[in-house]
Amino acid sequence: MKPWHVEIFGSSIQLGDYATVIATPDKKIRLSVWSEKKDMGHISIGSFCLICPGVRISSAYSVSIGDNCMIASGAYITDSDWHDIYDRVSTGKSKPVKIENNVWIGDSSIVCKGVVIGENSIIGAGSVVVNDIPPNTIAAGNPAKVVRHLDAAGKITTRESFFSDPALLSIYFDAMDRDALGKNTFFHWFRYLLFPHKGD
Repeated sequence: MKPWHVEIFGSSIQLGDYATVIATPDKKIRLSVWSEKKDMGHISIGSFCLICPGVRISSAYSVSIGDNCMIASGAYITDSDWHDIYDRVSTGKSKPVKIENNVWIGDSSIVCKGVVIGENSIIGAGSVVVNDIPPNTIAAGNPAKVVRHLDAAGKITTRESFFSDPALLSIYFDAMDRDALGKNTFFHWFRYLLFPHKGD
């Protein structure tokens, strides 16, 4: 949605099928690949992923995101320091980032270089992930630590199931839009401009 608010820099950026990418003018999505080393730096995002406004993904080495992942607004994922401690013109240290299938990264979280986030795991809002997170866990904080284990045998409904019937999904969204926008008439818009009410 609003693809003109998605900024892409560099090559080797791949996005899987059925991705939902929501960008806004004030919270653009930025996917950037830049490396000092030849044939290094790439971003790979799997199928059925959700990328929300303000997400930034930067790669000097490798960022790999599996299928069915959800990345909430304002999250930042990077595989590099982008500056060395002493050599401020160098990109510093880089290590690959791997986010496995069905991971949910919460609002405004930061995922740092060298991290692996295991399948089905959830990263709490505002967390800073500097160490690996095991599968089927919820991690939160700065630095992010496991705060809860999920039932590995529990059934998880993935985003893939949401797209199992695209025609029905289209009808569903159309009905939702019509319901939400049903009162948006020309008269209502005109009255709002001239005589706004509290709560408009």
